[in-house]
Amino acid sequence: MIAMLAGVVDQTGAESLILDVNGVGYLIFASSRSLAKAPARGEPLRLLIETHVREDHIHLYGFADEAEREWFRLLTTVQGVGAKIALALLSAVAPEQLATAIAAQDRVALTEAEGVGPKLAQRIVNELKDKVGPLSLGPSVAAPKGAASEAVSALVNLGYPRGDAYGAVSQAARTLGANASLDALIRSGLKELAR
Repeated sequence: MIAMLAGVVDQTGAESLILDVNGVGYLIFASSRSLAKAPARGEPLRLLIETHVREDHIHLYGFADEAEREWFRLLTTVQGVGAKIALALLSAVAPEQLATAIAAQDRVALTEAEGVGPKLAQRIVNELKDKVGPLSLGPSVAAPKGAASEAVSALVNLGYPRGDAYGAVSQAARTLGANASLDALIRSGLKELAR
């Protein structure tokens, strides 16, 4: 299995690039986020690789960083999410925002990806909600409970996207502590959203 390739960019396209490694051109599929980080033709590039071997083909998927590759691996464990949809999700939503969107059950953010409808977004949230906490939110961010949960609901009712509200209230809860009042969480959350 190929885990990493380093070479020179030969050409780039909308969904892939060709990396020349000592005279061998590897076709590597990547998210628009990773493709945007690729240098100009003739410049050196190192990509982390996920190799998919099927009966009828071998595909290489490239990633600019480890976080994106880990998310690709996690997303492809969800029923109905193949490599193409995983790349579309990583193109539409940054890896650091995926954890927040899933933890906040923000299906709308996930449907921004091409090929992801409401049903698939719900399946992604359901299957990954217990896996994302330790993966990307880190130990200092826990799912909002009690007053924090009510604060998220209040911010959503004010028109903020659920993922943004969740992130703002999570930050407010870390800053204010576990015993923060609902009013304090809402005020602090609004300040976070205004930044």
